[in-house]
Amino acid sequence: MTGADALVKCLREEAVEYVFGYPGVAIAPFFNSILDTDIKTILVRQEQHAAHSANGYARTTGKVGVAAVTSGPGATNIITGIATAFADSIPIVVITGQVDSKLVGSDVFQEADICGACESFVKYSYIVRNVNDIPRIMKEAFYIANSGRRGPVLIDIPIDIQKAHIKDFNYPDEAKLRTYRPTVKGNAVQIKKVFARLKEASRPIICVGGGVHLAHAEEAVREFALKNEIPVVCTMMGIGVMKSNDPMFFGMVGNNGNSYGNRAMNEADMIIMAGARVADRSISQPDLITANKTLVHIDVDPAEIGKNAGPEIPLVGDIASVFEAFNQQESVSSYDNWIDTLKAYKKETDDKKLKNLLERVRKASLVTPEEFIIQLCHKLKDDAIYVADVGQNQMWSCGNYIMRNGKFFTSGGMGTMGYSIPAAVGAKLASPDKQVVAVIGDGAFQMCFMELATMRQYHIPVKIVVIKNGWLGLVRQYQHFTYNDRFSVTDLSGSPELDKIAEAYEMNYIKLSNNSEIGDKIDAFLGDDESTLMEVDVNPSEIA
Repeated sequence: MTGADALVKCLREEAVEYVFGYPGVAIAPFFNSILDTDIKTILVRQEQHAAHSANGYARTTGKVGVAAVTSGPGATNIITGIATAFADSIPIVVITGQVDSKLVGSDVFQEADICGACESFVKYSYIVRNVNDIPRIMKEAFYIANSGRRGPVLIDIPIDIQKAHIKDFNYPDEAKLRTYRPTVKGNAVQIKKVFARLKEASRPIICVGGGVHLAHAEEAVREFALKNEIPVVCTMMGIGVMKSNDPMFFGMVGNNGNSYGNRAMNEADMIIMAGARVADRSISQPDLITANKTLVHIDVDPAEIGKNAGPEIPLVGDIASVFEAFNQQESVSSYDNWIDTLKAYKKETDDKKLKNLLERVRKASLVTPEEFIIQLCHKLKDDAIYVADVGQNQMWSCGNYIMRNGKFFTSGGMGTMGYSIPAAVGAKLASPDKQVVAVIGDGAFQMCFMELATMRQYHIPVKIVVIKNGWLGLVRQYQHFTYNDRFSVTDLSGSPELDKIAEAYEMNYIKLSNNSEIGDKIDAFLGDDESTLMEVDVNPSEIA
């Protein structure tokens, strides 16, 4: 058995279904060995997208996504995808080929120090120097990626190690790491403190982040919130933890959140922060969530607790384990007055928002993006997967997405344009029976539309919405407010005709240019299981 054979056998031991990648000489032995297995390989058209597709697969299944690329430019191209996974704590294992180990450090053809380059945004990285270490390294990599705070692990393996013969293949039953022992169970004393404070509080609130999804703790959190009648808000990465019609849910917080959600955070006397980093996009002024408040910060990563805001009650542990312990406690006090206040805030804001939206829809000559997103969500299947890209389309999606029993994915921490289509490819392969829709702007679309070839080659029927305004919309919006309409390097003139792009990749194409046709065009868009590209024309002056 060669080292490449051993790598592939390890993937089979981990029940890997797909490897997303792009070959080259330095990773050729690995891709040659994989031909002798039932593991499916997916050829992306740019290496960054291999990591994004593995990301979408991981978020859909809860398993580790796998990507493999060659050395040099192949490895450096995938860096953005690794950083994207790291920022959102998504478990992927990335295997990079490397030049012959005897030549490392000689600046030979297609050599790059990928482990050094990725040091600050991987959970861990390995350079395989001995072929006999492959089983141990692979077992550790999958364990590290999908335990504790999830994240990407990099394995760099020289071509000569892939070709070398392993003496005795023995895949370990478990990973044994003396210095890596993530805390799972929440401290019982701290849990009691939380409930003691809840009994004293009159205006508590729960703020959920992406860590709840990663721990598969959505049901436990919903149960706790509904059982104890505690209001819930979410960060961008926490969208989907609560259903949109849950009576205790009060929307997204942060720079682009709902005003009543932010108001609830400001007026609360106790905040339970669960699986959220207290980062600038959701909490722009950390001091506000500690002043005159009890802050409880629950996270599996102790490094995140206290990093941006000092909690009164730090609670390290897996979110699912902690909330299961919470649900074994007796219900706490009633917060009827607090809930009534928040419902009044919500109704006032929603009424104004609806009135404003109806007026804008009536006056618009093109498509009103919020109205389109709302109608799209209503017409999607109950368990559909919605993948939002980055830019104004992300803001409109986050603000108007309707959560039922589906999933909502986006690049929240890194804000990587071009994420949605390759991530949707991974999600669709993971759940072929579910609707998967990618919503993307025309700027980001031009960063990743080469993946339409991947969809075509492997018959992956993803639905794609391109919200087109001819500009890099979110930057244009910033320039509008900050520089008084001095628009610089944001005009997308010269962009391709989307109908011709769709034709080139043998996709169905639908164009939507006004609000009166939204319902009928969405019905046609979702009416079959084929890949379809919908172009949605919006006014460049629309504000997200």
